[in-house]
Amino acid sequence: MINLFQQTPGEINKGIAERLVKIRKRRRISQKDLSVKSGVSLGSLKRFEQTGDISLVSLTKLAIALDLENELESLFSNMPLLSIEEAFNE
Repeated sequence: MINLFQQTPGEINKGIAERLVKIRKRRRISQKDLSVKSGVSLGSLKRFEQTGDISLVSLTKLAIALDLENELESLFSNMPLLSIEEAFNE
């Protein structure tokens, strides 16, 4: 069954980018400073903030630079089982 309210990958990525921008601004870190601190090119950072498009490696570098690596490390860690079959397969 198709979920009509399910977000697209682009919408999810854009939401992640928007949250990262809020954190960066709240901490008063410029794009240039975050780029230098993370090792992610300024162009890649700007593109990510505008479109949500970024590699997983670069996203991880940004998270580490903003002391958010625990957020990525816990991704998918507390997922409930969706069926009895999943429980058996685990």
